[in-house]
Amino acid sequence: MGDTADHQVYDLPQEAYGLFIDGEWRGKPNRSSPATSPATEEVIGTVTMGTEEDVSDAVVAATEAQQDLAAMTAFERAELVHELADAINSEADDLAMWLSADQGKPLTEAKIEVDLAVEMYRDAAENVKRAGGETIPAADPDTRVFTLREPHGVYGVITPWNYPLTIPSEYLAPGLGVGNAIVWVPAPTTSVFSVKLVEVLAETGLPDGALNLVTGEGPVVGEAVVKHGGTDAVGFTGSPETGELVARNAGAKPTLLELGGNGPVIVLDDADIEHAAETVAGGCFTNAGQICTASERILVHEDVHEPFREQLLEHTKEVTLGHPLSEATDMGPLNNESVAKKMDAHVEDAVSKGATLLHGGERSTQLPGNLYYQPTVLDDVTTDMVTNEAETFGPIAPIITFSDYDEAIDIANGIDLGLSCGVFTESVSKMYRFAEQIHAGLININEGSAHWETHTPVGGHSKTDSGVGRIGGQYTIDEMSQVKNVTVNIDSTPK
Repeated sequence: MGDTADHQVYDLPQEAYGLFIDGEWRGKPNRSSPATSPATEEVIGTVTMGTEEDVSDAVVAATEAQQDLAAMTAFERAELVHELADAINSEADDLAMWLSADQGKPLTEAKIEVDLAVEMYRDAAENVKRAGGETIPAADPDTRVFTLREPHGVYGVITPWNYPLTIPSEYLAPGLGVGNAIVWVPAPTTSVFSVKLVEVLAETGLPDGALNLVTGEGPVVGEAVVKHGGTDAVGFTGSPETGELVARNAGAKPTLLELGGNGPVIVLDDADIEHAAETVAGGCFTNAGQICTASERILVHEDVHEPFREQLLEHTKEVTLGHPLSEATDMGPLNNESVAKKMDAHVEDAVSKGATLLHGGERSTQLPGNLYYQPTVLDDVTTDMVTNEAETFGPIAPIITFSDYDEAIDIANGIDLGLSCGVFTESVSKMYRFAEQIHAGLININEGSAHWETHTPVGGHSKTDSGVGRIGGQYTIDEMSQVKNVTVNIDSTPK
């Protein structure tokens, strides 16, 4: 593993960014906060800190616009969502640069995220055309029953900083496509990119007020969106702790919550070790491990522990930590100090309780700032260590050894998180056993826990704190709309 000491800067224009409400930009210079790049510490703009009043304005605008969206046909809204995809695609290079600067991920990963977002908008546009109801048999021969699928209305959306484009796209594309108007609150640490995205989308045929952006602190504007009486439904991606608060504040409103995970990946004794080690390394260090489905708990059968450990270590040493604009870089900085401190604490806790630090374990001193964290491998990890019990959300690979399959299942299900899981085995019977017994909403066989195709469902298992509902393709359309039952008496002649 090497650190690239490339100290280049993004050199992007520093502007003051406002809120986007009812089709207009509203600057609030007296309530602005500087935004810096985690990669270079350079100021890349100033962002408006919104208030409850701003949220109320956005909800009012969304309420009016939602009527226009609902009046459009599904095919008209699909065409609009395709137009949004075209707009993102036309500004792909510029958006990728801003995404890298604001979030910190390598430019190569940022470009992949932009391409994936375009695909998500196009997928949503096509799914909207098929979001119909059904005809239901009736007991009365003079009665016909059918269902309609309608939008909820004004949808509050709160998104995190780890994937500032694709995670919002999971909500915005299907939400607008099915006829909801959106009030979007992005994470404060990637709000500059959110503004840049909305600048692009605002140049399309979006009705004024259909998409509103309110930047600011979560406890202020995020909470206001959830609690506002004019918000009809809420979507949130983030930590389980904040998700629980969102659910309480939302009350009886429909909620779509995609919350945290903590792996695991399980390497059985019959696994293809070379494939497993390479795949797990990707799941640990892509996006610097800042993925809710990251491979943050690695359960390895004792019979293959040594060869797996050595191969994982080799793959880790090949990861180049460096400036996101360098072509040699595989992994950029963490996004913010809070997540870096969590990495520090989880490594310290594990080592103090007997874990063996095989690689990394500290921040780099060869790169600008203090957020570049070395890819880290821990062995001899036990279930009482915090890295097993809680989501680290950083570039960490903790290895836990097990001796039999029941023990592996117990360890996997032994915490309160259950978003995704990867299982490596050559056995069909073992595949089914683990797929059926692991408490996770997504089970990948011979893939890492982070593998996901965006048209398929992902979400938390109901026995855990990893969320409510399913995101992905048609499943998001279903979550972000409601079913109305219509009963018709076709013979109104008095008997």
